[in-house]
Amino acid sequence: MTPGSQPRQWLSAARRFGGSSGNGPLVLALLLLALAVWPPRVQLQRPVFNWQVSFDITQSMNVEDVELDHTAVSRLTLARAAMRDVLSALPCGSKVGWSVFSDYRSVVILTPVEVCSHYEELLASLERIDGRMRWANASNVSKGVTWAVRGARSIGPDTSFVFISDGQESPPLRINETPPMTDIKPGDVKGWLIGVGGDVPVPIPKTGSNGEPAGYWRADEVVQGSAIGGTLNHEHLSELRQDHLRSLAELVGVNYRRLNKPDALMTAMLDRRYAQQVPTDADLRWIPALLALLLLVWRFAPDLGWLRERRPSKREKKATGRVQPRGLTRPA
Repeated sequence: MTPGSQPRQWLSAARRFGGSSGNGPLVLALLLLALAVWPPRVQLQRPVFNWQVSFDITQSMNVEDVELDHTAVSRLTLARAAMRDVLSALPCGSKVGWSVFSDYRSVVILTPVEVCSHYEELLASLERIDGRMRWANASNVSKGVTWAVRGARSIGPDTSFVFISDGQESPPLRINETPPMTDIKPGDVKGWLIGVGGDVPVPIPKTGSNGEPAGYWRADEVVQGSAIGGTLNHEHLSELRQDHLRSLAELVGVNYRRLNKPDALMTAMLDRRYAQQVPTDADLRWIPALLALLLLVWRFAPDLGWLRERRPSKREKKATGRVQPRGLTRPA
């Protein structure tokens, strides 16, 4: 055996084992498939969010003065559609819960659950949030915001809140009236106040307890601002009360944003300032499965014939190189 023959033999054996006609790709693909079926537990640091979302379900939220896909829809419909987009965008490990606001309370109806493992349940419960759940016709938004803060705080220290409303108080607040919040420290709970609605005052649809239409609210059916010491108002009409929501956001130490298109809510709820870096299980099974697929393609593709048709063998190339074209030889 010559000194250089042993390395050549090892190289030849490696080529036979790992080449497209050897068994090496099959063995390695089998190992990768086993790794995909029984993967080791891998945890990565990921940003996750924990939200308690409160929807205003009072009757002014039924005003159709916003658009969704170029169609006029109610304020509550736009809020639910925006929240559906958020659910699909939140990273696994994040949690979302629902609250509803009416009268003066923001009541928790679902504490935060993990979005990926409870995605269908969250979607189904979201679609059921509407005006039929309200227990009173009053709309004390300022008190509702403070109760949303209390609700998020009671769930856990890492829970932030979102309060979606048009900001219309019914009955209107007295001059310089603020909600009782001696137990709330501004900024103690992080969150967003989200305003939804148009800029032009429009009539408020009147609905029964089961959601059936009953016309529109008239001026003599609601308490006007002048009746309790405020300026002359149009409380039977509704528009987005942005100034009021901004002042409430400043009062409890949170941020305000207007929901004029669905992705505005997504941008707010995916803000990294509200994320927690926690170790979460990462599903990496697709990596060994993809590598196994590529190895199997490499192993069996030559037997399909498509490579042979596109690339001639070395012998065919040599034979082709020795044949002289007709018409180019001269007789002796």
